[in-house]
Amino acid sequence: MRTKRYPSDISREQFGPILPLLEQARRKTKPRTVDLYEVFCAVLYLLRMGCQWRALPSDFPQWRTVHAYFAQWSEPGQDGVSLLEQALKKSGWRGPRETGAQRLQHALDRGRTECEEHGHSGPEGR
Repeated sequence: MRTKRYPSDISREQFGPILPLLEQARRKTKPRTVDLYEVFCAVLYLLRMGCQWRALPSDFPQWRTVHAYFAQWSEPGQDGVSLLEQALKKSGWRGPRETGAQRLQHALDRGRTECEEHGHSGPEGR
């Protein structure tokens, strides 16, 4: 269990109502060896910090494990809402839902749109 706490963490008490929701994504029959609380806190850390998966602090579960759960939890349900979105809402999450790379891509896209609106086709048009 981690000894270090991060500002993105929620308490185990806050996680209690979220656990049954996230357990719905279970696909395998072998016993779980990872603490879903720790995985969820790692996801919250990644969402807040916008870091790369491999840059996840080493006191969280392995980044590949966290990524696998993230991918599972992010799949849209029949209603179009993922388990992760439901869990974030239940947790009271107020942080960004984009990674740093996604925020950068959006900023680049906005910049391209602004250039096109002003008649610049790129660096050579400036």
